[in-house]
Amino acid sequence: MRKRIVAGNWKMHKTVDEATALVNDLKSRVKDVSHVEIVVCPAFTALSAVADAIQGSNIRLAAQNMHWENEGAYTGEVSPVMLKDLGCTYVILGHSERRAYFGETDEIVNKKVKAALAGGLLPIICVGETLEVREEGKTEEVVTRQTKGALDGIDAAQAEGIVIAYEPVWAIGTGRTASAEEANRVIRIIRSVVAEIFDPKIAHEMRIQYGGSVKPNNAGELFSQSDIDGALVGGASLSASDFAAIVKA
Repeated sequence: MRKRIVAGNWKMHKTVDEATALVNDLKSRVKDVSHVEIVVCPAFTALSAVADAIQGSNIRLAAQNMHWENEGAYTGEVSPVMLKDLGCTYVILGHSERRAYFGETDEIVNKKVKAALAGGLLPIICVGETLEVREEGKTEEVVTRQTKGALDGIDAAQAEGIVIAYEPVWAIGTGRTASAEEANRVIRIIRSVVAEIFDPKIAHEMRIQYGGSVKPNNAGELFSQSDIDGALVGGASLSASDFAAIVKA
């Protein structure tokens, strides 16, 4: 049985004090939850403070991005070694905003996935189609390409612990959400691609989240689907009460 995983991507929000206050509020609301893995993804500046705040709790820490090298002349970048040292368990890779605004390609995402695994971090790999791609009927083609690209050269032993997040770009921050059935359909496609790359057992065990305007009022319907193993939550994760409600759904 796959353990559900709900991660909150805070994006470029929250100062250190605000981040600490948010996670302390969240801790009290989810302290009795054991059936869901709970992950928070603060901005780089707040990672250390949040890591301290969640010590001994049931909340895990993730970064929102990283470089593929462990060190070097990469001004403004952060390495997997640094993130591991701060206490991160997970790192989000290939988010659509990274692809759209910072030119990240499938090849770059793949390099980061390999570096994360080598550095002892578990990747949350984002895949998803734009509205234009969806309207052209090419959703399957794009998510297949992105999934294969991200996992290229990854062996079966490394695949354990990897999480994939299906995030249709047209639903991120727009208030529009894929129907639960449609999200589940695309996630089944992704799972079949994972089976093709590795084997059906790994595909069955790999957790695949949905992301895209997930809120307390639609989380339960999404999570009732056979292949949706949780959520990568954006805006709603900035409210402890909303995020806790999604976790409990």
